[in-house]
Amino acid sequence: MTIDQQQQEIIEEFSFFEDWMEKYEHIIELGKELEPLAEEHHIEDNLVKGCQSRVWLHADQKDNHVVFAADSDAVITKGLVALMMRVLNDQPAEEVAKSDLYFIDQIGLKEHLSPTRSNGLVSMVKKMKLYAVAYMAKSA
Repeated sequence: MTIDQQQQEIIEEFSFFEDWMEKYEHIIELGKELEPLAEEHHIEDNLVKGCQSRVWLHADQKDNHVVFAADSDAVITKGLVALMMRVLNDQPAEEVAKSDLYFIDQIGLKEHLSPTRSNGLVSMVKKMKLYAVAYMAKSA
């Protein structure tokens, strides 16, 4: 699926929930389903700066696609990074770098997160895009 197709799927999925408590529960479930991050990737370089919680984000390049792995010490944040991975994982580096992640606003995520969590989400997106730009530069 493309980035836009993934975003559309998430927008439709979140439209089924009646209120934000149900949406938060869904985000937490997504975090629980996230593959565990290998212990050797729980390093300082992989920490996302600007997050209220500790979030580790690791990336590899496979056939010009960016493959992410992540973890967090907080359930809601782990769910948020799982949501971002669902959209950006295993996508072409160029597509990740230039992606417009409109689903965040369309599902109301930014307005329902605390300011520190919202800043953390922005930091996650920036780090994911930076990985993609770095892989594009390495491939050029």
